Amino acid sequence: MSESEQSGSRGPAGIREVYTRRLEERRATHASWSYWDRRLSDIRLAAFLAVVACSVWAYQGSRLAAYWLGGTSVVFIALLLAHEPIRRRADRMRRAVDFYVRGLARVDGHWAGTGVEGTEFLSLDHPYAADLDLFGRGSLFERLCTARTKTGESILASWMLEPADRATIAERHQAVDELRPRLDLREDLELLGAQVRTGIDPEALAAWCAEPRVLTGWMLPLVTITLSLLGTATVIGWVFLDWGLKPLVLVALVDLVAAAVLSRRVNHAIAEVDRRTHDLVLLAELLSRLERESFQAPLLGRLRAAMETEGTPASVRIRRLARRLTLLDAARNQFFAPFAALWHWTPHLALAIDSWRGDAGPEVGRWIRAVGEIEALCALGAYAAENPGDPFPQVVDGPALFEADDLGHPLIAEELCIRNDVTLGPEVRVLIVSGSNMSGKSTLLRTVGVNAVLALAGAPVRAARLRLSPLGIGATLRVQDSLQAGRSRFYAEITRVRQIVAMARGPLPLLFLFDELFHGTNSHDRTVGAGSVLRSLLDSGSIGLITTHDLSLARIADELAPRAMNVHFEDQLRDGQMHFDYRMHPGVVEHSNALALMRAIGLEV
Repeated sequence: MSESEQSGSRGPAGIREVYTRRLEERRATHASWSYWDRRLSDIRLAAFLAVVACSVWAYQGSRLAAYWLGGTSVVFIALLLAHEPIRRRADRMRRAVDFYVRGLARVDGHWAGTGVEGTEFLSLDHPYAADLDLFGRGSLFERLCTARTKTGESILASWMLEPADRATIAERHQAVDELRPRLDLREDLELLGAQVRTGIDPEALAAWCAEPRVLTGWMLPLVTITLSLLGTATVIGWVFLDWGLKPLVLVALVDLVAAAVLSRRVNHAIAEVDRRTHDLVLLAELLSRLERESFQAPLLGRLRAAMETEGTPASVRIRRLARRLTLLDAARNQFFAPFAALWHWTPHLALAIDSWRGDAGPEVGRWIRAVGEIEALCALGAYAAENPGDPFPQVVDGPALFEADDLGHPLIAEELCIRNDVTLGPEVRVLIVSGSNMSGKSTLLRTVGVNAVLALAGAPVRAARLRLSPLGIGATLRVQDSLQAGRSRFYAEITRVRQIVAMARGPLPLLFLFDELFHGTNSHDRTVGAGSVLRSLLDSGSIGLITTHDLSLARIADELAPRAMNVHFEDQLRDGQMHFDYRMHPGVVEHSNALALMRAIGLEV
């Protein structure tokens, strides 16, 4: 078993050891290639100066200088050809170093600000994305995302925003478990995907490839082939058969007329090839790497099969097109241009490119999607490898359920993370959480919500055990006012609550997470409103948690018993300092620390 295969089954210390060893190896290799990169740059400069000097010498009429000019030119060209692969290897090793630096940062809990924040996927109208810190600096997405293509990032984000069904989650578990030890694959995808991310707009590339054929019908191929044969024949007749120039000139004139007539259709067919050649070469490299992998998990097998069309690997089909695009570019060479015009080089290749788009173009979007989905699964596999103590949850059908032992927040460092048991449904379906400021109430809500997101995306969770049903999620932890929209915080909150209540009537049971529900109004209205909302949610089969400082709201649990229960967090004031244990206890909190906190920071109250 290789080191990368073993890495998925080791603890955090084991994966740190693997990352550290590989980081040292990549740094040493990068230093070596960088050394030769710098040396060849210096030698290239010296060779170029020698070519310039020999050119000046030859210009003065020295025959010996002409020989020296030829020799130094050959050396300079050879150095150009040799330098580029070395530069690419140095750059590749630099990116490999960055890959393992980021991996160690994740393992050691210093990853915030080092990854992709995914803020483009954040919508303030989403029922929980902003509330649970799914996107942004230090977010769950930044912690999870190792995808290097835009499609991979988009797919991972969609899994976090849209809970999957039980069958899909089970398939992702198998795929993630298989990908967990494949460190070599993740490194290669990082090195290839980093170029793809900056070079490919997947939607634009797929749209271009899927465009309908432009050069249809039999007339254009027939005219192009006929004129090419006539042009070749007249050149041969002029050079070898003493035909003279008249046939050649006549054919050339016909070529000019045909080119003018066909140019609009031909140019339309190849309008964006300059932008797409580089994109397709990069995509072919990424596909080729994935095609070398064999998979056992059914989901990975289907994705691997999606990279083939009629038994031909996608990378092979793309390289065929890339070769045609490269040949098309040759027509711009000033020495080859006359022959290209004579042979109708551009129309021939435009026909070939248009034919490829008609045959394989519609498949490109599917190939890109398959690559992105494997990348998203690899991201979850990396998380599983770096957190081997986090198990996969058990997802069950039936009424709303969330049962967790030793539940912790995955974005809090393990040594600082305080864990709690949380059970919701079928008996106790709502926990009313009271407690002092800073005691951990809101963190508990985020802990439940983020682990539910992980579980329903197909990822491991931060718990000793988690058993849950497929759930919709709604939260009010980060509801804010909007000056532009003219909305107060209270109005924004009741609008979100209305959205969550509507979700409870949807196809999925609901997990609601209310932080200080209706705290923007008076105690009487808050109690009446919160009681009505909770009754409505419980009657619809929902489960959830609600935090409060208002002890009158805590009394609602007595009215809703046994479906509701009070729990609380405690604190102690010792030597003028507040101390919290962040442990959930049964019952209602018996005191507040607000005045003590005010006095602790110097307010005279």
